[in-house]
Amino acid sequence: MNVHARALAKAYAFDEQTAAFAEDVIGHLAQHPKHLSPKYFYDATGSELFEQITVLPEYYPTRTELGILRDRGAEIAAIIPAGAALVEFGAGATTKVRLLLEHCEFGAYVPVDISGDFLNAQADGLRKDFPGLRVYPVAADFTAPFTLPAEIAEMPKVGFFPGSTIGNFEPHEATDLLRTAREILGAGAQMIIGVDLEKDERVLYNAYNDSAGVTARFNLNVLVRINRELGGNFDLSAFSHRSIYNRDRHRIEMHLISRKAQSVRVLGNTFSFRPGESIHTENSYKYSLERFTELARSSGWTVRQSWTDAAKMFSVHALVASE
Repeated sequence: MNVHARALAKAYAFDEQTAAFAEDVIGHLAQHPKHLSPKYFYDATGSELFEQITVLPEYYPTRTELGILRDRGAEIAAIIPAGAALVEFGAGATTKVRLLLEHCEFGAYVPVDISGDFLNAQADGLRKDFPGLRVYPVAADFTAPFTLPAEIAEMPKVGFFPGSTIGNFEPHEATDLLRTAREILGAGAQMIIGVDLEKDERVLYNAYNDSAGVTARFNLNVLVRINRELGGNFDLSAFSHRSIYNRDRHRIEMHLISRKAQSVRVLGNTFSFRPGESIHTENSYKYSLERFTELARSSGWTVRQSWTDAAKMFSVHALVASE
């Protein structure tokens, strides 16, 4: 924890995670343009809202990736050493990992997620359904270095990073994240990673602007968190959800748009908004197979094998740490 977060923790009796949240919110809302990190979507409510998003008819990534994991599970299992420890970065719900567990003989499962309550609830459910599996949840920000449980120290390591979460990071950040994952997992590590592919812009637009408004509630929930955890006074009705496709940068962008001129206070700091001004909350980069292969290579990984659905909407890759 750096000096600014430490000062906030002392002044407001925050724990380490809340102090880091406060520092990021204050720092990022003071910038122009304003932005917030998408990792702060995922408190318990945000995690539940995201799970609702994954079953929406417009949202293709989850069901398409699940189909690939289901159809190619035996091929994935064939390249993973028996008894390996599976380390899932940004674990969330256990729907996808259950498909791997049905095919692969893992010695342990280590779900890593910033939302501790949701993480532990999911881990408990997995223990009941897979009583022979050792489960060691780690409540941590997976975008930063963290320590793996000592119990898996001698096991081969396989990272699992589904859902195209890698697309939420700027390309240079994605490179850093994959390098960090390689260092955490150690020599000889492998990784199974989901990556969303470039496609028709109307399909992309609809996926992030669903007719039921669940994505809008998910986006606005970060303001709910700021109000609840940091004493903010955001008026949710004064902001609207907007998602657009940035063709030049191959990414969906999510924004919260101020409906009027207004000021908001957070921990004694005042932030002014013009009508139409945006808080940029998330990017979701879409890759070609070639561009992702190059990203992996520059991060110290080699693509061993890749799978897509028949329509080439989504991809799953097996990576091996480069020598």
